[in-house]
Amino acid sequence: MQYHTLGNSDLQVSEISLGCMSLKTAEAFQQMIPQALDVGINFFDTADLYDQGQNEVLLGKALGTHRKEVIVASKVGNQLNADGTSWSWNPSKAYILTAIDASLKRLGTDYIDLYQLHGGTIEDPIDETIEAFETLKQQGKIRAYGISSIRPNVIQEYVKRSNIASNMMQYSLLDRRPEETALDLLHQNNISVITRGTVAKGLLAGKPATVYLAHSEERVQAASEAIHQVAQQNQQTTAQTCARYVLQHPAVASAVMGFRTIEQLKNGIGTNEFAHLSDSDYQALQNSVEAKVYDKHRV
Repeated sequence: MQYHTLGNSDLQVSEISLGCMSLKTAEAFQQMIPQALDVGINFFDTADLYDQGQNEVLLGKALGTHRKEVIVASKVGNQLNADGTSWSWNPSKAYILTAIDASLKRLGTDYIDLYQLHGGTIEDPIDETIEAFETLKQQGKIRAYGISSIRPNVIQEYVKRSNIASNMMQYSLLDRRPEETALDLLHQNNISVITRGTVAKGLLAGKPATVYLAHSEERVQAASEAIHQVAQQNQQTTAQTCARYVLQHPAVASAVMGFRTIEQLKNGIGTNEFAHLSDSDYQALQNSVEAKVYDKHRV
């Protein structure tokens, strides 16, 4: 497993990370976490919203004595109502400074390595949100902070006004929108990208083709076939090749993979290190599907 420094922080994260949202039971966590650690994964992503906070609880318990060895990321901004059936967006400083304590308690830890704003709009009180994260760093409750956003205008504002270490964003061969401006902008400002949706809901890893974003079923099928062909040539699994595609850009520090089973974990990681794609393989993948652009949230 290779490791990368996360932006301007001192966090060293595995280039494949475990997205915990897909794990729903204590048994699933207890089976998956040791296996993930064994293959070198040290970066685990959760959020206070997942399963009304229970995802944090289960992750904390499963990590147990390994807590100091790993990087735990969580998210904030979606405030549950009193009975937990719905939520509202709340990026205020007051809420963030309160929500952190609840997450720390659920995780069973006294700090979170990476605390992320779980979304964001251009209408948010951005400076106030940044103040909250900076306060938490000063208090030692978090080691670094970032955002989780695909909106170009929000990303641009945080690049200009904050010290974020990372931005989590959807990125895959079937969602190349980050390639337009976001990846280079973040890289130039020493902000790492954490990708999600790396296998495009499984469409790039064996699921039957269907319409995805602005791509027709035929274009999805073409992208899937291209991934499969490159994977075969390089003696990789399709999941490995999907990960290698997004990791090819120097801005990307880690690809979050939502492994639900040990088999998926093994297919995604493999038993050996897998090299970067050749220029010709990378170009072949890009030629298989048109790159779209974000047509909203630009200014």
